[in-house]
Amino acid sequence: MMNNPLIAEFIGTGILLLLGCGIVANVNLKKTKAEGQSPWVLITSAWGFSVFVGAYVAGKYSGAHLNPAVTIGLATAGKFTWKMVLPYIISQLSGAMFGSWIVYLVYIDHYRQTKDEKIVLSTFATGPAIRNFKNNFFSEFVGTFILVFCIFFIVNPNIAFENIETINFGIGSLESLPVGILVWVIGMGLGGTTGYAINPARDLGPRIVYQLLPRKEKDADWSYSWIPIAGPIGGAIFAGLSYSFLI
Repeated sequence: MMNNPLIAEFIGTGILLLLGCGIVANVNLKKTKAEGQSPWVLITSAWGFSVFVGAYVAGKYSGAHLNPAVTIGLATAGKFTWKMVLPYIISQLSGAMFGSWIVYLVYIDHYRQTKDEKIVLSTFATGPAIRNFKNNFFSEFVGTFILVFCIFFIVNPNIAFENIETINFGIGSLESLPVGILVWVIGMGLGGTTGYAINPARDLGPRIVYQLLPRKEKDADWSYSWIPIAGPIGGAIFAGLSYSFLI
C-alpha cells in the first residue's frame, strides 16, 4: 500500500503531526512528565526531527511533501504535476487530522486536567505572539518562502508517475535530514512571531480536530486560521516563481 503516493503522504504527514503536536502537548498540558519544560529550542528541535522521520518514511514513495505549500511550490516551478496537487493536499490534510487526533488520545487524561483553552489549542494549532494580521501573514510568508526555496536545492527527481510526464521532485531518504534541519533553523530563527506553521495542513487539520473535541469552552480562533493557510501558500508560490526565474 505504501507504493501509493497518496497513502504515503497520509502516513508521513500523520507521523509528522503525531510527533510535532506531541511535543507541544507534552510540555504544555497539566501533569505530564515534561510539564513546564518548554524552551523554544526543544519545540523547534522536535518539529525538525518530526519532519525528518515523516519524510524518511514517505520519501521514496511520494516524495514526502507532507505540506500543501511544498506541493504547490513544486508545481509552480514545474517540478510536480498539477494533476496530483489536490489529491496530495487531501492526503496531507487527512494525515494531519489523524496524527493530531492520536496525540489527543495519548494525552487525553492530561487534556481533561488542563482547563486553559489557549494552552489546549496551542497543542493543535499555531497562534501569533502579537496579533497583527499583516505582520503575521508576512512572517508565515517569509518562513515558507525560505522552506520551499531551499528545498529546491536539496531535493532531486525521484518518482516518475505512470502516464504523467512530469517528474515528481520530492524529499527522498537522503534529503530528509537536511530538510528536517531546515525546518529546525526556520523555527529557531523565524518562528517566534506566529509559531511558524509554514504548512497549511499542519495548522488546519489539527484545528479542525480541536473544534470537534467535546470541550465546553473551546475556541479554535477561526478568525486567525486563514493566516497559516494563505501565508504559506503565498510564500510557496513566490518561492516557485523565484526559483524558475533564477534557475
